[in-house]
Amino acid sequence: MNFLLIFLGGGLGSVTRFVISLLVAKTALHTGVSTLISNLVACVILAGVIFLFQQKNLVPDTYKYFILIGICGGLSTFSTFSYETFELLKQGMIAWAVANIVISCGLCLAIFYAFSK
Repeated sequence: MNFLLIFLGGGLGSVTRFVISLLVAKTALHTGVSTLISNLVACVILAGVIFLFQQKNLVPDTYKYFILIGICGGLSTFSTFSYETFELLKQGMIAWAVANIVISCGLCLAIFYAFSK
């Protein structure tokens, strides 16, 4: 049963990531923004569920497979983040690459910090 929950959640997370990329593609934003948004959304979901598990036990354990492993796993995009950062470096856009790393990691860590309070 856990495999099915992970499979369904992963599909939902991947489709959500794809929709985010389609929406951002219609804007004039720089490459990497859809990845940042996807990772931030995944961090909000992950942090919220983790802290609900630990502090209030509001979410049943079986949902962690669907939400944490499935949805967040399908939605978060560390490999894409790494590739886009590499491409920025390869194109000589050092400041953008560093900004991408600092902003992405900093905001995701800030989300976990905010949920931990």
